Amino acid sequence: MNKPERYWLMKSEPEDFSIDDLERVGTEPWTGVRNYQARNFMRDSMQVGDQVFFYHSNTKVPGIYGIAQVASTPYPDPTQFDRKSKYFDPKATEEEPRWMLVDVGFVRKLREPIALALIRTRSDQLGEDFHLIRKGARLSVMPVTASQWKVLLSLEGKDS
Repeated sequence: MNKPERYWLMKSEPEDFSIDDLERVGTEPWTGVRNYQARNFMRDSMQVGDQVFFYHSNTKVPGIYGIAQVASTPYPDPTQFDRKSKYFDPKATEEEPRWMLVDVGFVRKLREPIALALIRTRSDQLGEDFHLIRKGARLSVMPVTASQWKVLLSLEGKDS
């Protein structure tokens, strides 16, 4: 029996790590997540091969810039133990890590980014459960349904 396809959206500020960086390195640990719900998605729900929208936040044109895939099972985020890291967590121990991550692998860059402004115009199709366009805090890692994935992919190459 085939495992169900799962889809995600993972956000990164391009000055920290961009789709171009992922293309250059191929695979990268998704470090620095310090939100429990986002951590739980990576730890409990992500599976190798899941598809990921790579979203650039905090930029002139926020939006989806590429596609990646989950490339590893979850494991402890090493930055939580590194006193020099901005992601250091003094409560985390090697025996009881608090923060987990997965590796993500490059699949492709989009021909043109799918801008958040364009995504918002499809709110009816995407539904109320689409976290990215919900008011309030936005997670750095969020689930995307198969139908939402198809709607978003259909926007590739369209102007906002």
